[in-house]
Amino acid sequence: MTAGRSHETRRYALYGWLLLTPAVALMSLFAFIPAGATAWASLFSRGTNRRPAHFAGLDNYTQLFADPTFAKVVTNNLLYAGVTIPVSTAIALGMALWANARIPARGFVRAAYFTPTMLPMIAAANLWLFFYTPGIGVIDKIAGLFGFGPTNWLGQPDTALWAIIVVTIWKESGFFMIFYLAALQTIPPDLHEAARIEGAGRWTYTRRVLLPLLMPTTLFILVNALINSVKLIDHLFILTKGGPDNASKLILYWIWEMAFSYFDAPHAAAMTVLVLIVLGIVAAIQFRVIDRRAHYR
Repeated sequence: MTAGRSHETRRYALYGWLLLTPAVALMSLFAFIPAGATAWASLFSRGTNRRPAHFAGLDNYTQLFADPTFAKVVTNNLLYAGVTIPVSTAIALGMALWANARIPARGFVRAAYFTPTMLPMIAAANLWLFFYTPGIGVIDKIAGLFGFGPTNWLGQPDTALWAIIVVTIWKESGFFMIFYLAALQTIPPDLHEAARIEGAGRWTYTRRVLLPLLMPTTLFILVNALINSVKLIDHLFILTKGGPDNASKLILYWIWEMAFSYFDAPHAAAMTVLVLIVLGIVAAIQFRVIDRRAHYR
């Protein structure tokens, strides 16, 4: 009897490993091995034809922290993430609540909200480049009706990053709305009826019933928004190229610039490792702390 159970246990273990093998192979090929190679490359100096690369230890990291551009880029990305994540999530929730209500032309409203998501980021950036053009752009034309003069939104350090933030929020809110809309349609209507019978108003129902039930979706959206705040740089190539004076430069754009404009692969690898460490810490916090609070047990 014991031998039979042992054989069955080994068989189930084999099935489990066979099911995991494709995922492990893909993750190793496209994630683990490249991450390890990047970490190893970050420990070497920049090589040239006359002076080959040599092992430098943590010198690349030390030089990064001493670079004033590092502090500027990190500050920009923190501000970028700190604004785009909560604002796009809140707007997405508001749009989903509106698009899920019984309103005329509900299908048109949903399509209108989702349209920016279907545009490639390059196309969206070119569209907003026309909006931001000083003097002849749509924004300056509207501002001129109220007596305001032309503004170089993308050419001033005080407004360049905020202009990038607006484009990101406009682009991402419709995408996140889809997840909220799908989650709203899984909530039984009986809960709303029960809350109404108990005398709960719309705000009380939203705060005490709807938002707690949407917490798993909100957590999923927050994690995706955090990843996007690090990886989305397409619009920078069209709108500002990180300028003026690094005012709108973000981390991934700086990594690309170091690797392919300055051909400084070791420092780019070191910065990539730092980003992976930070994202790993955030993921650990998400799985250990936030995920347990977001689901009912």
